[in-house]
Amino acid sequence: MDLTILSVLPIFFSGAIVGMILFHAGIIAPTLFKKFAAEEVGPFLRVVFPQLFLLALSVGFFSLFILLFGNGSMAGMIVSSITVAFMGICYFIIPATNSAKDVGDETVFKRLHRLSVTLTVTVLALNLFWIFFI
Repeated sequence: MDLTILSVLPIFFSGAIVGMILFHAGIIAPTLFKKFAAEEVGPFLRVVFPQLFLLALSVGFFSLFILLFGNGSMAGMIVSSITVAFMGICYFIIPATNSAKDVGDETVFKRLHRLSVTLTVTVLALNLFWIFFI
């Protein structure tokens, strides 16, 4: 295994994505909902989660770029591509998710939120485990 800086950057980027998702979804959001009322937490999370999705999308894109042009592993390219796609979807459904919540359409809100959570957990798992398939 070649351990040049370009070969380990995608692994580092995956670790960063895992850390960001765990920190935001596993620590920040649950802690806020335990300590504050939902109407106080909502505006904060509407600012934080779009940033999480954009940052993970950007890091995934840089990882994919390095892997494509640095003769990287196929597993890494697939995971980076999925990361970019799924975090992009999560980011672009935010307005519809917020709108559904604002108008009280719980069915649409729950579906979009579930989609966002499922895609985020998938990105978390893929970025956590792909390095074992190098």
